[in-house]
Amino acid sequence: MPETTGTSGASIELENLTKRYPGTPRPAVDNVTMEIKAGELVVFVGPSGCGKSTTLKMINRLIEPTGGRIRINGEDVTDRDPVKLRRKVGYAIQSAGLFPHMTVAQNIALVPKMIGWGKGRINDRVEELLDLVGLDPGEFHGRYPRGLSGGQQQRVGVARALAADPPVLLMDEPFGAVDPITRDHLQDELIRLQHELHKTIVFVTHDFDEAIKLGDRIAVLRERSHIAQFDTPEAILTNPADDFVSGFVGAGAALKRLNLTRVRDVEITDCPTVTVDDPVQEIFTRLRGSGTNEILLLDERGRPYKWLRRGDMMRAKGALARAGTLVSDTVTRDATLRDALEAVLTDNAGRVAVTGRRGEYTGVVDMETLMNSVHELLEADRLEAREHQHALEEIRAAQTHAEQEGA
Repeated sequence: MPETTGTSGASIELENLTKRYPGTPRPAVDNVTMEIKAGELVVFVGPSGCGKSTTLKMINRLIEPTGGRIRINGEDVTDRDPVKLRRKVGYAIQSAGLFPHMTVAQNIALVPKMIGWGKGRINDRVEELLDLVGLDPGEFHGRYPRGLSGGQQQRVGVARALAADPPVLLMDEPFGAVDPITRDHLQDELIRLQHELHKTIVFVTHDFDEAIKLGDRIAVLRERSHIAQFDTPEAILTNPADDFVSGFVGAGAALKRLNLTRVRDVEITDCPTVTVDDPVQEIFTRLRGSGTNEILLLDERGRPYKWLRRGDMMRAKGALARAGTLVSDTVTRDATLRDALEAVLTDNAGRVAVTGRRGEYTGVVDMETLMNSVHELLEADRLEAREHQHALEEIRAAQTHAEQEGA
């Protein structure tokens, strides 16, 4: 695969950005001013109809602003040719928006072809991007969107948005139409991609948990895109600016902080494994000698396939097709502890397999590790609450003293 080298992110400045539609008494977006740093992933979150998607679409001028300025890397793009601007700003939407009559490769190659890249360079870029988003180029290059799952289509949509190596990527609820497990994995992929590419990403969602998981900073937007709070996920969870923001945080802020810690930040252990190509007798021998009651069966690509237990093997008379329990869920190192905890509870077996970018087995995380992390977060919250209370008491004591002195 060609080495991934390219353009990193660009700063974005919105200055008094406004959108008014004819015949409406109030603007849809009202005087939004915001600075997004180069290489930052910023999430817009807010209630339906608050203007978050309208604000996003004004950045690449899919919707023309009525007033205000947009600067990308210091350059005012408000009056630039909008078509040329969009070719330098990646855009990914819900349900991918792929052209059904084009192959995967043709969809990805669309913008590079428009801006005049050579055929060889385009082919290399398509192969590079398919690999980058976790799709085998040999398998997916010539396929059509109708033959892909929702998650695969969404990965191709992200690859297409990145095709011309833009510094800015706009994402409008891109994972909203897929099932929860696929959505978790797509979020993990985006986190991994951002670690590698360092683009400036502006991401719209109505899901506050998704915002916590993905954002370097979160802009909580009220009606007409008024900014209620623009801060890090940690700051918003621990110090919401007002009741409106508190409503988004909701109950269980400490547990929501599980979305701030990644699987890579905790201990990943190993477990005994065998592959579907191993002789059955060898699997029996490994299972007996493992010191545990179960062993993980990997498929021909090294991906978690089944959990095999001693009793399963005995009852199935050694037939692997009938033995064991299918692995129902896995997590990557970029998954959050909340993802891992949900997977462990769903599987009801006390552990979850951790996989690499192509789904290959890399280890396991167990319930004990996850519960220890939960207890540490809760204890940190209790300590912070005590310190906050102590600070308030000192302030009140100082005020009382000052009043007594004044009297």
